[in-house]
Order: sequence, then structure tokens, then C-alpha cells
Amino acid sequence: MAYHVAPLQRLVEQFERLPGIGSKTAQRLAYFVLNMSEERAKEFSDAILQAHKTIRRCEICCNFSDKEKCPICRDEARDKSVICVVETPRDAIAIEGTGEYKGTYHVLHGVISPLSGIGPDQLCIKELLSRLNNGEVSEVIMATNPTVEGEATAMYLSRLLKPLGIRITRLAYGIPVGGDLEYADDVTLARALEGRSEL
Repeated sequence: MAYHVAPLQRLVEQFERLPGIGSKTAQRLAYFVLNMSEERAKEFSDAILQAHKTIRRCEICCNFSDKEKCPICRDEARDKSVICVVETPRDAIAIEGTGEYKGTYHVLHGVISPLSGIGPDQLCIKELLSRLNNGEVSEVIMATNPTVEGEATAMYLSRLLKPLGIRITRLAYGIPVGGDLEYADDVTLARALEGRSEL
């Protein structure tokens, strides 16, 4: 007969629901949590509940925020004429990490994926369109991932936005720094050639 403790099993099952967590990792996390002091376990659960209660979507860019507007939308120094469209808040953080981008963002919270039942209405596209009505935006950068769904979403948005007379650009693709050409796939090499720049 298998050793089974119901509360532990429920904890393991909750960890298994997290993306990228398999059963072995879920078990390790559950045992780690059980070995925490009661005070640390309470801090951990309080942090989850607090985040769930207080974090919302920014009323402008739909990024996560604890206020009506996120810090980037509140920052007067940001270039409001450029919007970088990303799939998730994590993508905005990745671009911010470069320290090179000074414009604003718009988070779609997903991509168009008919197989998963996700259409344009499930994404934050209406909010993006309402931002473009004031005539302040001159460029929209499509920074969706180079997947089939990401490409389809970028193409859908570009067709939707072109009639507004706004410049639509796409992130360049290419060979990663430190990568070898011989290991790059054909599509990546073709995109790198298309997106080449002058030295």
C-alpha cells in the first residue's frame, strides 16, 4: 500500500499546476514548504495572497501594477510616441533589462491561438487601439515571440494598425551573440540576412 498523506498530496498537486513543474519538482517544493518554520510559511502564503489581491492591470498599458498606472506609464521621461507591444509582462521586463528602450509598452496577455481557443477578443487589443486615438503615437514595435502564434498576432495587429498611418516595426531576428552559424536553423539565418544592418 502506497504511503499517502492527503494534505501533502494536495500541496504537491498545487505545485504541479505551476508551469514547468513536474511531479518530482512539485514533491521537492512541497517538502521544502513543510520544512519551513510556521512564520516563514505564513510569510510565503501571505505574499501570494497579497500579490493576488493588490496587483492589477495598468489602465493604460495592461502591464501588472499595484496602482492604477504602472511606473513606466507614470514616468514623464518615457517617450510616449513609441509603444512596444509584448505578449506578457515578463517580456516587458526582459526588454527593460537591456536599458536601451525608453518608450512605453503594451501587454497583450497572450497571443492569437485558434487551437487553444484564444482569439483577438481575449487579448488586450481594444486597449491598444484606444491608446492610438490621441495622435501622440508615431511608432508601434511588434515584439511578440518568433513563434507561429506570435507571428500571426503581429501580422493581425499590423493589418489592424496600418490604416491609422502609424509606423509599424518588428524586432529584428538573427544569430545570438556567441552563437555559431553552423548550428543556426535555416529560418534564423534567413531572418538574420533580411535584418542585416550597415557597419
